Amino acid sequence: MPNEHPPTIDPVAAARWAHAAPALSPWLHEEVARRMEQRLDVIRAQPARWAHWGAVRGGLGAHALLARRYRGSECFVVEADDRYAQAAMKAIAKPWWHPTGWRTGALHFEAPPAAGVQMVWANMALHEAAAPEALIGQWHRMLATDGFLMFSCLGPDTLRELRALYAALGWPPPGHEFTDMHDWGDMLLHAGFAEPVMDMERIRLTYATPARLLQDLRELGRNLHPARFAALRGRGWRERLEQTLAMQLADPADEGRLALTFEVVYGHALKPAPRVPVRPETRVKIEWVRDALHHTRSVDGT
Repeated sequence: MPNEHPPTIDPVAAARWAHAAPALSPWLHEEVARRMEQRLDVIRAQPARWAHWGAVRGGLGAHALLARRYRGSECFVVEADDRYAQAAMKAIAKPWWHPTGWRTGALHFEAPPAAGVQMVWANMALHEAAAPEALIGQWHRMLATDGFLMFSCLGPDTLRELRALYAALGWPPPGHEFTDMHDWGDMLLHAGFAEPVMDMERIRLTYATPARLLQDLRELGRNLHPARFAALRGRGWRERLEQTLAMQLADPADEGRLALTFEVVYGHALKPAPRVPVRPETRVKIEWVRDALHHTRSVDGT
């Protein structure tokens, strides 16, 4: 697969959101991280060193779960922006005199050295990457041989109700398209990972009001689609949107609450030992060919 931008992510918008997203862990991210942490029960490997990619947005609550599971392991908290790094330090680091710090391994707020960790944990980050294969390659370089990657992201059925509503109104898409889990598996193999295991689940969230629904979506992300509405929206448009949400997304079986679907993709893959490179051509001495031909003729008796 070519290392290109996904066709429905605007790289400029993605970079802007990466620096403007609120320095907090949305509820959905924390819930997904909690479910992904439970999947570690089937993995026997106990990393001595591990990296937490994007801890602030990916789940600060989950970091505590991981630190408890891998008590004594060295951890690298990797944040791409100084604002998030400061927030991570404030939330995770403990004073030297705090008893919690005596029972945990060393903690660093920087990227690990190349091939320096046995696990990379990346929760709910990949679907916002403008160059996802480059990001997967970065995780691959962090891992030591036989290390493993654990990640999650949103899948293509996410916000299907909202997408249908926008399409019915003739509006541009409300968000960029999300990648299917099989395509993520192909990208993992292309980046050098082995034995990728992918699965997904759908989480249905309900909201009491359109305003609460939109507030949640603003915390989760932004519309990164290149064909998104390019100008400013007016107050009348916002009122129409909320009225339409109230009418179209209300679920009578759930006391009229507004329902949205989120597809969550989970992935796990290993970094194998490097393969011996195969040369595109092999040089053979002419004497070897002559000897082989002579031996064949002798055996055939010709």
